[in-house]
Amino acid sequence: MPFDGGMTCAVVNEISQKAIGAKVEKIYVPTKDELVILLHSQSGNMRLSLCASAHTPRINFTKITKENPKEPGNFCMHMRKHLTGAKITGVEQIEFDRTVKISFMTTDELGFPAEKHLYAEIMGKCSNIILTDNNDRIINVIKAVDFTTSSKRQLLPGMTYSLPPAQNKKNPLIETKEGFLCEVSSKGDVSDNFFMASYQGISPIVSRELFSLSGSNPEKMWFFFSSYMEKAKSGTLEPIMLTDKKEKPCDFTVLNISHYGSEYSCVRYESFGELIDAFYEGKEKNERIKQLASDVFKLLSSAESRLKRKIATLKQELSDCREMDKYKLYGDLITGSIYALERGMKEAVLVNYYDENCPEIKIPLDNKLSPSSNAQKYYKKYGKLKTATVELARQITIAERELDYIYSVFDSLTKAEGEADITQIRHELYLSGYASRMKNVAQQKNIKSSPLRFITTNGYEVLIGKNNTQNDQLTTKTANGYDWFFHVKDAPGSHVILFSHGEEPDAVDFTEAAEAAAYYSAKREGENVEVDYTQVKNIKKPSGSKPGFVTYKSNYSAIVTPRDRVKINAKA
Repeated sequence: MPFDGGMTCAVVNEISQKAIGAKVEKIYVPTKDELVILLHSQSGNMRLSLCASAHTPRINFTKITKENPKEPGNFCMHMRKHLTGAKITGVEQIEFDRTVKISFMTTDELGFPAEKHLYAEIMGKCSNIILTDNNDRIINVIKAVDFTTSSKRQLLPGMTYSLPPAQNKKNPLIETKEGFLCEVSSKGDVSDNFFMASYQGISPIVSRELFSLSGSNPEKMWFFFSSYMEKAKSGTLEPIMLTDKKEKPCDFTVLNISHYGSEYSCVRYESFGELIDAFYEGKEKNERIKQLASDVFKLLSSAESRLKRKIATLKQELSDCREMDKYKLYGDLITGSIYALERGMKEAVLVNYYDENCPEIKIPLDNKLSPSSNAQKYYKKYGKLKTATVELARQITIAERELDYIYSVFDSLTKAEGEADITQIRHELYLSGYASRMKNVAQQKNIKSSPLRFITTNGYEVLIGKNNTQNDQLTTKTANGYDWFFHVKDAPGSHVILFSHGEEPDAVDFTEAAEAAAYYSAKREGENVEVDYTQVKNIKKPSGSKPGFVTYKSNYSAIVTPRDRVKINAKA
């Protein structure tokens, strides 16, 4: 993913056009690596996001709102103290690198004008956000870097801020044709990584695209390289999303990418902020959920491993029980030939009259027992195995249902949107007996987490449970008997309820609800997914069953392609 110099240049240009002169209204730190600044200007309110996460580093205008911690941390309090009420006076990119400097004009404790700077370093695992005064003395940093972390460059309050170490690459914004051709000739045989290896801020995908357009011809290479730099200087770079054949976002860039051929498509967005939001929304949500629910993932993974081992052991024991008929046969043959046997024999060779070929078989005997006692021993072993067969089959069914429940909770985590949803899942696990050791779970009350919702083409409301607690609530309490229930076939997924109010919805409404049920399930990446649907009156919840578990016998089926109808409806 290239949040490279070109993307940084384009984003800085977009922020400069709207943010200079804007006033800082509020500041939030929703996660340990992200800073959100609410700005007010004559053109309206804006949300500027700066993220220093190792997985999703970026800076952009965003429309995504997130839950904030109940208690602001130290970094958040410092940002509010120094920047609330300040005006943005400048936004600049350092050369063509991924470092952005935002300048603010504010007042100090005595009311005198004071200038502050906010540096955003968008550099993967080395990303950071640093607040400094006018002399670049560090006031605070979102990720402190001391000698134990880096021996080359430290970032701590009180130190003087220094730019990231140079990479011995040239600044492409000031490159001349003569200098470029000299660089090409010095490399000898150039390849598709030439631009990335020689110049700041050129990502692999852009380097490959420029080489694909020009080949190894120096004049053509300069033409396409200089054209790219002119677009960067003039602010005419384009917000482009690269999508695969399933329209899934795979990458984003500032140029139309052609060297992948028909495997990927280029989709142009209205703004770079919208492009970055669209690309990172799902990735960042997954990362945030992993952080919030790390204990839940650990608990579920442990339960999954335990149940898999248990099922494998039970099935092996059940397989061993298949020999029970042999022991009954031994007992029958010993009883039928008891007149020819006597105590002290270690084995008996008897004719198996139950086989049409009447073969002879050797039957081990306990020489300390009488023939009749040996027969009873085999009958007793047969009886135990017969009873075990029934019990093992029952235990396997129970264990497999428990494993299905664990998978359904895993699926619920993919639909969780914030801390409230995670809290509801923790509470569900506690009540189900899986999380009795989790701290403070039982004390959770009044958890505010609502199902997903969208409206079909003909105006019918559809609700989608995000976890098993919501699934039960929707199906057994909220829905009317004549409303319609949808669920993906043979896989974990949400309960989707189409509220028909006693009417007969059109086929398009059924299709949209089925598409949503397929999307909010473990089969969301598939095609031609089968979805069951029936009226709620046909749904039964067995007594004592796990949350989210229901049964039904009378139903229809639809084959659909999974679609996120909630997002489609929101955009419409």
